[in-house]
Amino acid sequence: MNTPIEMAMYDISQFFLYPVLLAISALFLHAFYALGAFAWQALQRARGQASGFELHAVHASVPRMTLLELETLAVKRLEFARIATRVAPMLGLVATMIPMGPALKALADGQLQDVSRSLMIAFSAVILALLAAAISFTVVNVRKRWYSADLAAIEEGLTAPVAAAHQDAALAEATA
Repeated sequence: MNTPIEMAMYDISQFFLYPVLLAISALFLHAFYALGAFAWQALQRARGQASGFELHAVHASVPRMTLLELETLAVKRLEFARIATRVAPMLGLVATMIPMGPALKALADGQLQDVSRSLMIAFSAVILALLAAAISFTVVNVRKRWYSADLAAIEEGLTAPVAAAHQDAALAEATA
């Protein structure tokens, strides 16, 4: 027995399926864009190119920026990706649950093809959302470490390529 409130909730939830799927698609595409930018920056950093050291470049162009302002800039640059790491799995769960209503209804009506289609949407959406979150999480954590090391080097007054050599030496000492 379906009440008007139950039907309204069902209809509203179904309304959100396509916006959620679009959001997951956008986060998935953004994750691969961020991965490409991350790989490019890692290559630049490995070669000691100044362009791979964002905070050093900003500090060189605006030397009066304080460390707090540079740290705020670093947080701002990581903000969207950090949000994506948390929102993507939530949207994946939403995109999994929304098609379950029609799938269960189709199962009750004996329409196995509709059940299959609904489950295909549900599982595909959660897989893409989790992949987007995993990629974004990795990029955010490594970049956070880079920014921390760069801020420490700026505080010590080191330049970008010298900072990279200094970080590598410190890492080698720590692991030895």
